[in-house]
Amino acid sequence: SVLEEASQPAIRLVEIGTGDNKVLAGNETVLFRHEEKFHHPTLIGFVFDDGMKEVDLDAALREVRGLSFERVGQKIAVDLIALRGKTKNKQKFLSSLSRIRQQSKLGLVLMPATAEILSDALKVCAQDKPLVSSALASDRGSFVSLCKEYKVPLAFCATNLNEFAEGAKKLTQEGLGDIVLDISERRPSERLWQLTQIRRLAIKKNEHRLGFPTMVILEPEEDRQSVSEAASCMVKYASIVLLKTKKPEHILPLLTLRQNIFTDPQKPLQVEPKVYPVGLAHADSPVLVTTNFSLTYYTVLSEIEASRIPSHLICVNTEGMSVLTAWAAEKFTPEKITNALIEFKLSDLVKHKNLIIPGYVAMMSGDLEEKSGWKILVGPREAAGITGFLKNLNVSG
Repeated sequence: SVLEEASQPAIRLVEIGTGDNKVLAGNETVLFRHEEKFHHPTLIGFVFDDGMKEVDLDAALREVRGLSFERVGQKIAVDLIALRGKTKNKQKFLSSLSRIRQQSKLGLVLMPATAEILSDALKVCAQDKPLVSSALASDRGSFVSLCKEYKVPLAFCATNLNEFAEGAKKLTQEGLGDIVLDISERRPSERLWQLTQIRRLAIKKNEHRLGFPTMVILEPEEDRQSVSEAASCMVKYASIVLLKTKKPEHILPLLTLRQNIFTDPQKPLQVEPKVYPVGLAHADSPVLVTTNFSLTYYTVLSEIEASRIPSHLICVNTEGMSVLTAWAAEKFTPEKITNALIEFKLSDLVKHKNLIIPGYVAMMSGDLEEKSGWKILVGPREAAGITGFLKNLNVSG
């Protein structure tokens, strides 16, 4: 058993959902991203109460379905819906659960008040492998038995780290290994301290009793406060964050933050190096050059599209570095750009030989003009200036 314990991951991997709708929490290996990378992005979801009117629940589910966005070529979306049994009414809970399952494919978190309600709910949806929360349970032992019977994970609350460690140890000994530590009923500062200590003890001190994913439920009166608290919890190791607010202007920043945190620092987001036609680009269209870092590409692309001037955009292979970083690392040089012009056969695409470079690398214009044989036009330093630059270029041209 000692060997078995030593071979366990520092933080256990817990699965919620099945098939294409399966999401993962845990299995992290480091405290800081630059040491390696973070593996499983924080799962973001919403808490619905079973006392909601059907029309309000349907409207809320429609809102949640709309919380899917595209950013730098990736789809970012929310992951979970939690149903809380505030009424202690079995029929209301099961009715709400049925509507949620009919209208959403997201992972489920069940938060019933009694084991009887949980039992009936699991008879309906155990195949969806929901996460069960015992936060409201009057009889946690019955919840544990049902989770073992239906092979679904359990989230449980505790007052301090010792209680979490002893509770997790007991559950594991009873045969329930898929556990989530629920750190919700805390002041923000205490919550962050516990999240950090759990991660540190699990990874640095091999404290297997705390080596499980963590969950926080955030319901302050101010939506903006819940968003700021959610951001803090995501940065400091929460595996699951459940919120009340569903406003896109609150959720998109959290999804963006999550995307940035969980990007592999050793593999920057990048697009394929090639020429991208923007609009109905033709032989007389302007030609712009940038790097193949995804964020740079999509930012430049959106500004060109906003100008409504058909253009050719060359993405030079800079191994996913931004303009100034690539220039400093000698990945975005006159030689590299000249080679790209030849490799992508720009002379066959356009009649002219005018090339627009980012303003931040204006210092290479002379050398680039000499090496490439193209006339170099220095564009704006910031992408926000591209739209006006192209419009003025089009007028003067």
